[in-house]
Amino acid sequence: MHKSSNAYLILTLVFALCLQIAHAEDTVTVSDTYKIQPGDVLEISVWKEENLLKQVLVRPDGGMSFPLAGNVQAAGKSVVELQSLIEQKLTKYIPDPVVTVSTQQLSGNKLYVIGKVAQSGEVIANRNMDVVQALSVAGGMTPYAAANKIKILRRANGKLTAIPFKYGEIEKGENLQQNIILQSGDVVLVP
Repeated sequence: MHKSSNAYLILTLVFALCLQIAHAEDTVTVSDTYKIQPGDVLEISVWKEENLLKQVLVRPDGGMSFPLAGNVQAAGKSVVELQSLIEQKLTKYIPDPVVTVSTQQLSGNKLYVIGKVAQSGEVIANRNMDVVQALSVAGGMTPYAAANKIKILRRANGKLTAIPFKYGEIEKGENLQQNIILQSGDVVLVP
C-alpha cells in the first residue's frame, strides 16, 4: 500500500470518528434539555429483557405506564431523568436494569401563533424555536399586523404573563435578546 493510500485511509477514519463524536454530543444535549410533554411518543427498552420494549404515549395528565414500573410521571422530565426514574422502579424486579428512553414523536411540544399572520394555529416544534422562527412557520405577518405590539403569552405556575416583542427592532438588528426561545404552550399573539 502506498503512503498516500494510508494517509487517505487514516484521514477518512479520523473524519468518521469526528462525525460520530459530534452526533453523540448533539444527542446528549437534546436528551438533557428537552422536557417531555403530553402527547409525545416514547420508546422504552430494558437491556437483555425482550419483553420490556414498548412504545408509550404520554397521557394528557403527563403520566405514562410501563410494565413493572407502573404509572410514571413523564411530563416535565428530560429523557435522562425519565430513564433514571424507570431504572429505580425496576430495581425491585431486575438487578441493575439498563433502561433506554428515546423520543419517537415530539407531538406534545406545541406552540400557537394567532392573529394577523398568514396561517394562524398550532405549531408542533420538533426543536427549539424562537419567536421569529414561529412567525416564519406561520407564513409571516399580514400587511395590517401591528409588528411592534406582538405579545408572547406564557403560563407558568398557573399565572399568565405577557412578554412584549417588537419585530421592528429585530429587523434593525437591535434588542435581539427579545427573540426568546419559546416554551411548550406559548402563544404568539400578533394584533
